[in-house]
Amino acid sequence: QTHIFLVQTPLYYFHYIFFSTMATTADIEDANTSSSAKKNHNKYRRDKPWDNPDIDHWDVKPWDEADGDALPGGRLLEESSFATLFPKYREKYLREVWPLVTRSLDKYKIACELNLVEGSMTVRTTKKTSDPYIILKARDLIKLLARSIPAPQALKILNDDYHCDILKIGGLVRNKERFVKRRQRLIGPDGATLKALELLTQCYILVQGNTVSVMGSYKGIKQVRKVVLECMNNIHPVYNIKRLMIMRELEKDPKLQNESWDRFLPTFKKKNVQRKKPHQVMEEKQKSKTAEGGAAPAAKKKKTYTPFPPAQQPSKIDLQLESGEYFLSERERKAKKMAEKAKKSAEKTEEKRVKREMEFLPPSVLAAAQGTSSSESKPAKKDGNDNEKADVNRLVSKFAKSGKKRKPTFEDNTASFQSDSDPGVLFSSTKKEKKSKKAKK
Repeated sequence: QTHIFLVQTPLYYFHYIFFSTMATTADIEDANTSSSAKKNHNKYRRDKPWDNPDIDHWDVKPWDEADGDALPGGRLLEESSFATLFPKYREKYLREVWPLVTRSLDKYKIACELNLVEGSMTVRTTKKTSDPYIILKARDLIKLLARSIPAPQALKILNDDYHCDILKIGGLVRNKERFVKRRQRLIGPDGATLKALELLTQCYILVQGNTVSVMGSYKGIKQVRKVVLECMNNIHPVYNIKRLMIMRELEKDPKLQNESWDRFLPTFKKKNVQRKKPHQVMEEKQKSKTAEGGAAPAAKKKKTYTPFPPAQQPSKIDLQLESGEYFLSERERKAKKMAEKAKKSAEKTEEKRVKREMEFLPPSVLAAAQGTSSSESKPAKKDGNDNEKADVNRLVSKFAKSGKKRKPTFEDNTASFQSDSDPGVLFSSTKKEKKSKKAKK
């Protein structure tokens, strides 16, 4: 039946169906594009009281009950509380200033507690508390007191013009020495850098331990946070201070309020350049090496490039397997180590004993033991012998003047001593002479 229908249906009917479908799809697409272009999200939105261009939404108005500011129902439904711990060294100061803190918080109907047993401070709302945001200000107050900020300064946070932020810088730098250097860089010599930053941002800044406490406006806190974090990332705060000084001057010009300031602000690129050592330092190093070693160090040869990695070094277990120590028991290993230690100590004691004995040997014996004496020591020896001979000649002339019969002179003994390298010959010759004299008597 379908076949018969297709044969009997005229051709213009198919043309009509085809073009009508094309037209409907085009109309749908046009409607979709027009609807997306003219889509109005605020179609069913009612006007609100604050939809007024004259209202400054960034302006923070203080809570004033006289002006009609009041909570719905007259009071807070639930009690809110915040607690923070404080270090042991702050206990004495907090006990002294706590009455002042209590009096200041009583004006805002906030209860506070100092627990010396736990080492904590707590603030909580009461039934009389009317300002719902004041509890967050009280929370910031106890945080600042715990971070060593003086009480008169910390109490300013209760005003609506002041805000605070505590920046944790302890985990930004791994190396402890580097962290201390960068933190000191933020403070500057005699606190000059920190003072300049306070004047430019109109904020109170205190660097204490692993934190930086900041009090001031939102804008100033944002600027201080940027400077502190960049200082911990090895960018000197002086660069940012210079930038802030230029921005402060540009703010005074009303013509530049709606323009970009990028052309006035300096851009500092971080460069990690390997600095060459001065020639003078290199020459001094080479001189010291030649003085110690006796010869100038040979120039380093450039290694030929090979794509293959170096051979793997044997591990501790491999070395133990080679020496057979791996198969020994723990007791045998300890015994072997002790034996090696004892052997080394015995060798060292023997070396020290030989050195001590060498000090008591005469120069001629030392020269014979060491082979040949150095050329530098020879002229010194000659000078010494000449001096000895001059002293001996003086003694001889002295004894010649006196008509007494003299005994064998020191010159004869030194001559025999120099002729024979054995130190015992001198003493043996003198003994023989004494015996011969006794026999004559």
